[in-house]
Amino acid sequence: MIDYSFSFEDLELFLLIVVRMASFIVTAPFFSINNVPRRFKAGFSIFLALIIYAVMPVHTPLSYNTVYGYAALVLKEAMTGLLIGLGANLIESVVHFAGKLADMEIGLSMVQLMDPATREMTGFTGMMYQYVISLMMIITGMHYYFIRAMVETYELIPIGGAVFDSEQITVTVIRFLRDYMNIAFRLCLPVVVAIMLVNVVLGILAKSAPQINMFSVGIQIKIFAGFAILFITVSTLPNLSEYIFREMRVMMTVFTESLAGTL
Repeated sequence: MIDYSFSFEDLELFLLIVVRMASFIVTAPFFSINNVPRRFKAGFSIFLALIIYAVMPVHTPLSYNTVYGYAALVLKEAMTGLLIGLGANLIESVVHFAGKLADMEIGLSMVQLMDPATREMTGFTGMMYQYVISLMMIITGMHYYFIRAMVETYELIPIGGAVFDSEQITVTVIRFLRDYMNIAFRLCLPVVVAIMLVNVVLGILAKSAPQINMFSVGIQIKIFAGFAILFITVSTLPNLSEYIFREMRVMMTVFTESLAGTL
């Protein structure tokens, strides 16, 4: 016979499950965009927490003595979800950074558009990168992977069992920043190289034909060359997105193992 009893200790455990899941949903890509209603995020977090509570082996006794001890557990679970979501959110930060670098080289750094997903002003190239890679994320089912990976963290990291080793977290964050810069430069490298070659040619022409106003001519040539390179390289974004998604999986695994104390 199924036992439907629900004690106060079970409620405390369930709330901790909700805190970790909600913290992840708030920071994870695709789920954290502002267009998703907050009520849906809260309801989705509670729904996933109910499934985890009913299916996963998370029914471990909590060790705390006072309300401050329980508050410390809540803070620990919130930090666990936020850090894992940070590892998953590599894509959004990378594409905006790469877009800013490309816009600076092309000459479109002053062109700002309202991004409906984040409700912030962003550059043209960064928005294009974000839409293409977000579409590839949906096509490849990465949003399902995020949920599955987050659910598995409850097996690897028991409730209240996260290990916050400052040295290990520092190493993990440094690795995150290294991969962040690596992916961003790979994404905008074709535009940067093309504009660099254009600048070299314009410099040679300015010396050989000083009567030509290279400043006004150069701006138009750089914009044309930048758009031409973007048009040519847009077909390579699906292959590049596979590399980005692979790095996102690696970063989620690294953050999870770091918090589990097994890295």
